[in-house]
Amino acid sequence: MKDNYFKYLFSLFVLLIVTWIISCSGRSGKVPAENDTQGNKTEDEPVVSLITMTAPAENSEFKLGEEVKVILARDNRGEPPDSILIFYDGRAVASLGPGVLEHLITPSLINRTGRKSIKVSAYRNGKVRTTIARFIVIMSDVIPARNGYRVIHTYPHERDAFTQGLFYDNGTLYEGTGQETGSSLREVELETGRVIRQLNLDPSLFGEGITLYNDRIYQVTWTSRVGFVYDKATFRQIYKIYYQSQGWGLTTLKDQIVMSDGSNVLYFLEPEMFTVISRLEVYDNEKKADQLNELEYINGEIWANIWMSDLIARIDPESGKVLAYIDLKGLMKDRDTDVLNGIAYDKEGNRIFVTGKNWPKLFEIKLTE
Repeated sequence: MKDNYFKYLFSLFVLLIVTWIISCSGRSGKVPAENDTQGNKTEDEPVVSLITMTAPAENSEFKLGEEVKVILARDNRGEPPDSILIFYDGRAVASLGPGVLEHLITPSLINRTGRKSIKVSAYRNGKVRTTIARFIVIMSDVIPARNGYRVIHTYPHERDAFTQGLFYDNGTLYEGTGQETGSSLREVELETGRVIRQLNLDPSLFGEGITLYNDRIYQVTWTSRVGFVYDKATFRQIYKIYYQSQGWGLTTLKDQIVMSDGSNVLYFLEPEMFTVISRLEVYDNEKKADQLNELEYINGEIWANIWMSDLIARIDPESGKVLAYIDLKGLMKDRDTDVLNGIAYDKEGNRIFVTGKNWPKLFEIKLTE
């Protein structure tokens, strides 16, 4: 009797052990197909490519105002898709039904220059089975005008000022200078070039662009990814700001601050937290407008010094296209000076001021055709 009882206990123990081993192995009696946890592949429904994209080609170039034709083709290795979604620049622009393999992205949707994405997702049985993505480049639809200049007045400018940022407010110039151990924020008397006030940055920082927003001066640095907000009346630092790119030029456009980083990209930032709201890639009709530096907002346009050149680009802030280039060649003939950099605008007097790094002069100019 006891033998039978112990045999029963032993059998029960073995059964429990086997059950525990099976449960810990994660096996339920059926081995799942590979990738089944992703909902993309099962033993009954293997993944295949439903479509291919034949147009546009990768990095195809278009102009603002042109339509972009998306042409797809069925991949005959599988069933046709139930539906297809098309995305342009991250936004859904079309939903295609069964058998439809072409779509025109209209010019009304192609309203900004830059490198833009086109993504196509093909569905079968309610699930995405194929996704294709590629990029196209949108350029300006206008040939930029070419402006010259006429000097209206010449003012003295401090030779030690490696000018990185410049703006005019209420009769006074404000200037940000660069170079390690030599970066500063300055208040400057326009008529004499005399420095009224100067706040020096930490020697480890390379100062860059400045701008004014609500009686606060914003100043960025080159590669440290930190900037400063000052009280305009006292130059007292209120707080620091942080950003993920290099800091080059700054200007103010309505309730946003615009920053350049030495590329063809302009960043539109919320002033309080300095977070990026949007970005704009700048192109003319042939190429990207690269190395954008010091910025100024003038009569609905963003003007940008192009580093290592005598050019200023006049940019449409809505579309990103270059409307015109201002050629300031010959403005400063002193061979001991650095490049053109620094644009300031007197809105009330409709006066434009320009200077350069370590230039002994600042110029008031008028544009010529």
